[in-house]
Amino acid sequence: MRHPTHSHRTRMNGAPGRDLFLNILEETRRKYKFAVHGYVVMPEHFHLLMTEPEIADPSVVMKVLKERFSRQINRKRKQAHAGQCKLWEDFATAVWQKRFYDFNVWSERKRVEKLRYMHRNPVKRGLVESPEQWMWSSFCSYFYGEKGLVRANFQEWPSKVAHRPAQKFGDSAA
Repeated sequence: MRHPTHSHRTRMNGAPGRDLFLNILEETRRKYKFAVHGYVVMPEHFHLLMTEPEIADPSVVMKVLKERFSRQINRKRKQAHAGQCKLWEDFATAVWQKRFYDFNVWSERKRVEKLRYMHRNPVKRGLVESPEQWMWSSFCSYFYGEKGLVRANFQEWPSKVAHRPAQKFGDSAA
């Protein structure tokens, strides 16, 4: 079961902001034990294709990811405006929209479709001429086998999902 998710309404503050987001995503991936199948971080939103986390659920993961990023961005904003306290009071704005959009991906065909959409997003928006030029996506993990800031299609812990034999409808669980 995979959940592509995206959330709008932040400025990633250029390359440093996108790098910060990816570092937080990788820390969150390890802490909540989920595999990332694909991602792209755009200037004002991101897309993420992930497995169910072994700890918590996708909503908790998104909340933690967005809150940690917001705290660090707001801390940097506050430091930048420390000498201008009045301006800082007026500057406090939300970094993210309150919700995110998610759905399950059940087939390999749909997984590939979502990955292609995500990886082509920077090209479609005119940010780069080809997907491998956008440094903030999992494209190079697929195309070149590179690690990147976020480990894609990688899991360093044993899965806790127990294998159970399939039962037919009406079979009793003895």
